Amino acid sequence: SWVLNTVPFYAILGPITALFSVYMIRTYHWFDHFVERWPGLRWQKVLVGGAALGGLIFLFPPLYGEGYSTVVEKLLAGHAQDLTDGSLFSVYGDDNVWWLLLLVFCTMMTKVVATSITVGAGGNGGMFGSSLVAGALCGFLFARLVNLTGLVVLPEVHFVVLGMAGVLAGVVHAPLTAIFLIAEITGGYALFVPLMLVTSFSYLITKRFEPYSVYTRKLTLKGVDVYANRDRDLLSRLDLHRLIDTDYLPVRPGTTLGELVEVFRHARRNVFPVVSKSGQLRGIIALDMVRNTLFDGAHYTTIKVRELMQPPPARLKSTDRAEHALDLLERTNSTALPVVDPDGTYLGFVTKANILARYRRELIEEGQV
Repeated sequence: SWVLNTVPFYAILGPITALFSVYMIRTYHWFDHFVERWPGLRWQKVLVGGAALGGLIFLFPPLYGEGYSTVVEKLLAGHAQDLTDGSLFSVYGDDNVWWLLLLVFCTMMTKVVATSITVGAGGNGGMFGSSLVAGALCGFLFARLVNLTGLVVLPEVHFVVLGMAGVLAGVVHAPLTAIFLIAEITGGYALFVPLMLVTSFSYLITKRFEPYSVYTRKLTLKGVDVYANRDRDLLSRLDLHRLIDTDYLPVRPGTTLGELVEVFRHARRNVFPVVSKSGQLRGIIALDMVRNTLFDGAHYTTIKVRELMQPPPARLKSTDRAEHALDLLERTNSTALPVVDPDGTYLGFVTKANILARYRRELIEEGQV
C-alpha cells in the first residue's frame, strides 16, 4: 500500500521518467541512423558491435541479457546490493552505497546504448524490455537518493515498480498498457493510483518533446503518418486532374437564347459552363435557371447567355486536393463544381460521384494488397 505523504515524490518521478524516456527514444534512433549509413558492412557491424557490447558488459555486468532476472527481480526483492556482484565495483564491498548508485546510474544510461548496439549489429533485441529494466533502475535511484537525504523514507520497491511503468509509458506512448502490465507482472495492484499519476505525467511530458513513440518515430521519418485518418489518407492520394470531367458543353456569353435551346437538345448534362473566347470561365448556366425563359420564343434572338448566367457556387483550382473538393461540394450542396487553372482558364467539372467512385476503387485496391 502507499501513503499520502509520498504523493509529491510520485509527481516528481513522473517528469523524471518522461525526460529519461525522451533520452532513450532519441538515443535509440540516433544509433539506428548511425548504423544505416553503412548498409553493406555486415560482418564489420557484427565485429564492432560485439566488441562494443562486450566492453559495456565487462564494465557493467547488469547489462547482460534481457535484464529482468538480473536486475528487476533483485530490486523488487530489496537486494539492490547484489547488482555489484561480478563487477569492478564489487571490490569496494557493499558498505559504500555511492559505488552502488554509480553502477545503477551507468547501467541505466547505457542500457539503451547496449540495446541499440545489439539491434544495429544484427542481434535480437528491442526497447520494450530495456524500458522496463532502465525504468526500474531509474525508480530505485530516485528513491535511494531521497532516502539518503534523511528527510523522508520512501519504499524503494514501490518506486522500482513506478519507474518501470513511467519509462514504459513514455517510450512506448502507452500509459494504460504500462499501468496494467506492470501491475500484473509485479503484483502491484495496490499502487494503481500512483501508477496512474506517474504514467500520466510521463506520457504527457514525453509526447510534448517526442510526438511519436520509439516504434512509430521511424515510420514517421519515412513519410508514414501513423495518426492519419484512413479516409482522409485515401482521399489525399486522389489526383484532382484525373477526376475532371470534360464532357460539359461550353457556351459563349454572346450565345443567344435560341442557340442555347439547341445546345440543350443535344446535351447530356443540364449544366453548362459559360466560357469566353480566351477560355476564361465567366459563369455557369443550368437548365433549372432558364426553364421559364426557354418557352419565350419572342426573345430567342434578343436574350443573350450573359444575361442568364450566374456565378458558380464555388470554383475549384487545379491545384486543390480531392479532399478539399469533396468538402466544398458538401458545403455548397452541389453535385458538380467547375475547375479552373491558376489563370482562371476553364478545365472542366469535378463531380461528387466521380470522387466517390474513385475513392471506392482505391479502397478496394488497398484491401487487395
